[in-house]
Amino acid sequence: MKIFLGADHRGYRLKEKIAKWLFEWGYKYSDLGAEYLDHNDDYPVYAEKVGSMVADSNGSLGILLCGSGVGVQVAANKIDSVRAAIGKNSKQVMAGRNDDDMNVLVIAADYTKDNEAKEMVRVFLETKFAGKSRFKKRLEDIKRLEANN
Repeated sequence: MKIFLGADHRGYRLKEKIAKWLFEWGYKYSDLGAEYLDHNDDYPVYAEKVGSMVADSNGSLGILLCGSGVGVQVAANKIDSVRAAIGKNSKQVMAGRNDDDMNVLVIAADYTKDNEAKEMVRVFLETKFAGKSRFKKRLEDIKRLEANN
């Protein structure tokens, strides 16, 4: 599994911690930026990079961060086949992966403690899509929505 990681200036510090955790846990990942703390950067750049890579790389996952999480979530979800959602806690993230095949975890860096982020990332990476027929039907419904835009 390939993991793509991205954040703007407000998510930069937590992104760097997540990169360290991914390395320690033995995951292969690509850090798509920001490469350094730049208070003038804008989140859509990183949302597009991560979302595009997830959409183009079958079976990959993404992790995006910004201050509120809302900006990167909105931007990433503009890319077909991206299912980005803000993680509130590990149970919610587990449900998002299990039921909805969430493929991009969004973390609100300004509102998430390090230990909460670490647990959400762990659960996000370890939980698989259940693939139940009703869940698959929902994903097909989403594909039809994407095709009509």
